Amino acid sequence: MRILPLILTCFCIAFSAGLHAAEGKNKHKSKISAPSTSPGPSYAKRKDVALWAEQMAKDNQLDVKWVKAQLAQARLIPSISKLILPPTQVNKKNWAAYQARFIEPKRIQAGVEFWRTNRVTLEKAEQTYGVPAWLVVGIIGVETFYGQHTGNFRTLDALSTLTFDFPKEHPRASERQAFFSKELAQFLVLSHQEKIKPANIKGSYAGALGLPQFMPSSWAKFAVDFDGDQHIDLFNNTADVIGSVANYFKAFQWKSGMPTHFPVTFNREQLDMDALMAPDILPTFSVGSFVAKGAVLDLEALAHTGPLALIELLNGDDPPSYVAGTDNFYAITRYNWSSYYAMAVIELGQAVAERVKP
Repeated sequence: MRILPLILTCFCIAFSAGLHAAEGKNKHKSKISAPSTSPGPSYAKRKDVALWAEQMAKDNQLDVKWVKAQLAQARLIPSISKLILPPTQVNKKNWAAYQARFIEPKRIQAGVEFWRTNRVTLEKAEQTYGVPAWLVVGIIGVETFYGQHTGNFRTLDALSTLTFDFPKEHPRASERQAFFSKELAQFLVLSHQEKIKPANIKGSYAGALGLPQFMPSSWAKFAVDFDGDQHIDLFNNTADVIGSVANYFKAFQWKSGMPTHFPVTFNREQLDMDALMAPDILPTFSVGSFVAKGAVLDLEALAHTGPLALIELLNGDDPPSYVAGTDNFYAITRYNWSSYYAMAVIELGQAVAERVKP
């Protein structure tokens, strides 16, 4: 498989004290139709849930009565089990269609407003972490349309459903269920630490939270109190959101000043496409070996000193698009493991940057 599949941001980020603000009125309610959040049966009397609570409380030194009391408020949400399954009909990947979804006037304008409102904080984050403002703005725009679409599922319900009723027909059911079990445990641990009511928090159907859609297990690792108010709030505090996204990319070795990608064409007489595509999106080739396999680069790319990867973006029935990706392109895919996602973030962030140039 040449292009790694689009997967949930779940492998990326996390949760913490900022949930205090989330318990109040959410300022960022979704303006688009969402899957049903209607709850099903309660988890209050399930024996497997009680056993999980006992082990989780023991592992994390929590009061088992408190853990059971929280889980007693959780409800199965039937729609989540369907949403988490791979699609039964796989449409052809189409970069042009994906691009049009995110690089569009309303989202660009929302990004311009976000940048202008938070210019000082974006500049501070760039100075602190070496991560450009356009990247932070691109991430938040693609993830939640600058806070407009942060999710309407109760996180307690979502993570409980995915822990105790993960669909067995999923091809990676065991692995994914174990992942969500750890996320539920982390969600409860952090809620207990911050004296938050878990049942009051809302996010995506997979448990992602706030403007940057961080998962519980990563919030604690990468989220930062960027305004120094002693709390981390990724729901309503844009300073913490900006600082946390920038800190995430610093942790994943973003290289300041390095381009994300270069244009590429091919010398058909030398082209070894199978070899160029074999490493997928992982930068592997030196410039010399890249060119030797039939890639044609411009002068800026030829001067690049780091490794490159050939990034293929399928366009349905039309010919694919290609770029030469750098380590920084790969860093963006650590937020979401998809070339299409990374390119959308880049193009949105840079489109907004063009509009806010002084």
